[in-house]
Amino acid sequence: MTVNMTKGQAISLQKDDGGSLTAVRMGLGWQSAPRRGLFGRRVREIDLDASALLFAGGQLRDVVFFRHLVSDDGSVRHTGDNLVGGAGTGGDDEAILVDLQRVPVHVDQIVFTVNSFTGQTFEEVANAFCRLVDETNGRELARYTLAGGGAYTAQIMAKVHRSGQGWNMTAIGAPSNGRTFQDLLPDIARQL
Repeated sequence: MTVNMTKGQAISLQKDDGGSLTAVRMGLGWQSAPRRGLFGRRVREIDLDASALLFAGGQLRDVVFFRHLVSDDGSVRHTGDNLVGGAGTGGDDEAILVDLQRVPVHVDQIVFTVNSFTGQTFEEVANAFCRLVDETNGRELARYTLAGGGAYTAQIMAKVHRSGQGWNMTAIGAPSNGRTFQDLLPDIARQL
């Protein structure tokens, strides 16, 4: 059963049988919002980018994004850059795979961000979502829907963080501005 998450909500990533998840996929989907123009409605392509930032004790240790598709230790992998979106309500336009068993023990948080590389604001984005899927069976575990886009170009979507022997996910949903993850670092620091 999927949990539709709200901003600030946290869920455990323990399986129903008490075991721990071993591999998850953070999926991102979006569509361009139609705009009224002089000659009717038009859609402008929007290039959103998903990134995963790996932190240890509040310090950035590695990042996975469209220019660095695999973490240095191989535990986190980006499936590739989508320049236009389009899935929106269905499948993932971009995805980041996390092998939770291979994440180094010193990494205690993985923060997932989305930014508009082309600089359009989220007012121009429709049906945007971030979801967590159990990669071993394809079951969607949690979904955070980005509603009511605003005049910002990035969003700190969620984080997966260690909790005892397992992992939790927290929906963050904090707006920010920037074309790449580097621009978001001051805002991300407030979410750790």
